[in-house]
Parts: sequence; structure tokens; C-alpha cells
Amino acid sequence: MDPTALQHLQALATRHALDLRGAKVRRTSSRLCLGVEHGDYNGTNLFGVGTDRYTWVAFKPNGTDVIRLASGNFPEDGLVTFASGTQPAPPLTEAQSKSWARFPHGVDFVLRTEGLLQRSVGFDCVIWGDIPGGGMSRSASLCLNLIATFLEVNSCSLPPPQTGALAREVTLAVQVENAYVGSPCGNLDQIMIWHARKNAGTLYEPETKRLSWVPLGAGAPDFSFVALDTGTDRPGLEKSTYKVRRAECDAFAAELCAKGFIPRPVLADVKAYGKVLEAYAQTSWAPHLRRLEYLVSAQANFADMITAWRRGDVATVGALFRADGHGLRDDYCISGPELETMCDIARTVEGVYGERMLGGGDKGATGAIVAAGSVEALKATVSLRYPQQHPDYKFAVHEVRVTTGVATFEGVL
Repeated sequence: MDPTALQHLQALATRHALDLRGAKVRRTSSRLCLGVEHGDYNGTNLFGVGTDRYTWVAFKPNGTDVIRLASGNFPEDGLVTFASGTQPAPPLTEAQSKSWARFPHGVDFVLRTEGLLQRSVGFDCVIWGDIPGGGMSRSASLCLNLIATFLEVNSCSLPPPQTGALAREVTLAVQVENAYVGSPCGNLDQIMIWHARKNAGTLYEPETKRLSWVPLGAGAPDFSFVALDTGTDRPGLEKSTYKVRRAECDAFAAELCAKGFIPRPVLADVKAYGKVLEAYAQTSWAPHLRRLEYLVSAQANFADMITAWRRGDVATVGALFRADGHGLRDDYCISGPELETMCDIARTVEGVYGERMLGGGDKGATGAIVAAGSVEALKATVSLRYPQQHPDYKFAVHEVRVTTGVATFEGVL
């Protein structure tokens, strides 16, 4: 159990007069997508890792029917208190959509809608996390943790998934964001967190609905994953360019399906890009071709990336990661100036194999794959150069390790 997290949880319990002695603590990871970023809602294969920036939740039934939660990351909201089933109904108002309470409210709403909460057991809960505020799936980590917590205190268990299949917790967490919060996210974040394994990448192939795990860099030179937090505050996906890109892709996929280019409205099904380009280059759909071009390129490189990971060829992995970043910047047009500043800086450091923006886009964090001996040089270079271009942001550089997605601790509070 991490002593810093424990200290934060204990302080929160004291501040809000919650008796959490003997409480359980659950930890859920962040994630780093290695490919295909923005591929989940477009139907591509997915690959990523769980990383050791976490959401920590301490919880304990309180003998009432009232749920009481406090977050150390959003202290302005104070103690969130509600009885199961009494949360606001979607769609949320502007004020409700700004409060972190939308996540526990959404978890309760979805679990009740799905018939999984037959009881209304109250519990006390404090939450603290050290996941950067954009690009590493803070909301997915929180939702998954809260789903497990609500189910446990209500003595409700979900059947384990069949071998190679997604856990239901994944689909429930997506429902919370889609149906309650209003975020149009896909399922990449939830998969990469819930199914994460130490020292391995999680591979999901949606066409066959198959999960598998790929050892990372066996026999490779020592390397590290580094998250470069730009210090920018990115609102939820529902308020970002992500929502625009998803709408564009969904609309273009529906058009291509209607015209017989693909059998279903999923852009990953496009096999004859040249024919699509010829048909739409001079139409109002032309801007959408750039999004498709990125997806076609990313899919073409996906198998090479997996092969390179299997043989420990980190240099090739890094080159593909860098090329993917160029596509996200130039064709998918989902990046932002601070993210690209971090990329530009990272590229100047010897030993950085590759870098690109992470997550939903606009703001948040950039990721880098770095030779272990070059991490300190990267930190020093960012510390020197990033403030010169963006002096108003409190940036951070995190060396992250590949970890399991979920862990539970007892007897620590």
C-alpha cells in the first residue's frame, strides 16, 4: 500500500468525520494507449498498458441507506451525499456536469438500471488519485473503481468473463460515461485498465472479441514509459474536440455503409481506401478523408508494432509511436499546442525512441518511450524548455511503470 495514498485517504476521512477504520482500499490504474489511439469507436484493434498512477478508494458500509463520498482531487465539492436511486436523472444540467459527483451518481444510475442493485446499502468512501488530468484515463479508472465498490457493499458479484472475453465491469463503465455523464467515449480506456497485467500489454481484437497479452520488450534494452503532463486542464470528452471527431467518423462510416463501401458503419472495415478517396475527394466529405487516412495508416502499422514488442525491438516501436503522433496531429487533427510542444522537446533528447499525444486530445499529457538512461535528461530538458513557451502551466514529468489494473488491500486503515 502506497504511504502517500494512505496519508491522503486518512486525512480525507478525518476532515469529513468518516469512520473508515478497517475499511477496504481498492486501487485502479491509469493507462497508456500504444495503438490505435481513437481506434475503439472506429472498430480497430487496440493495444495498451496499465500504468502506476492510480485512483485509490477507501470504503466501508455505514449501517444506513446513505452514500457519503469525498474526493481529495475535487475538494471544492465537499462531501457528496445521496441515497441510492435519488441522483439527478440524465441529461445533466451545466452545474451537474461540472461536479465530480456525476461519476458516483452515474454508477448508481447504471447499476440500478441494469438491475444489479437490489439493495440500497449505504457506505462511506474517500477517494484520492495521482493520475494526470488528461490523457491517462482518470475518469475510466474512477468509474471502474466505483462500480466494484458499489457492487461489493451491496453483496452483488458479477460472473467472471470467459477466457479471452471482456469483463462486464468494462461495459458498465462505458455505460456510465455514455448514458449518464454524456461522454461519447469508446471502450479502450476501460479495457486497458481493468484487464491490465504487469509487464505485458493488453491486446483487444474487436472483430473476434478476443483479449490476449503480449510481453513487453523481452530481451530489449532497458526502457521506460514517460508521461509528460502539460499542466493544462482538459474538460471531459463531451466538451472537447474528441466529441467532434467521433461525430465525424460515425457520420462518414454511416455514409460509406449506405453506399456499399463497407458492410457495417465502422471505419475500420474500409479496405479499399483508394476507391473511397476517388469517390469523395471532391465532395463535402473531403475533410473526413483525413481522419480515415490516419486510421488506415495506424491499422497498417499495428501488426508491425505488436511484432516489434514481441521481439523486443523498442527502436521500431518508438518509430511507429512517433509516426502515429504525426498522424494524430496532421490527419486526425486531435492534438493541441501544449501537447505538441512536449513532443517537440522530447524529440530533441537523445535516447527518446518516440513520442506522441495521449488520450482524447486538445490538452492533457504527451507520452514518450525512452531509453532508461535518458529519462533524467528528458526531465531536465522539459524543465528548461517547456516553461519558456508555456510559462503559465504547472507541468510534470512522470516515469510510469507497467502494472496490474486492479488491486485490493485490507487492514491498512
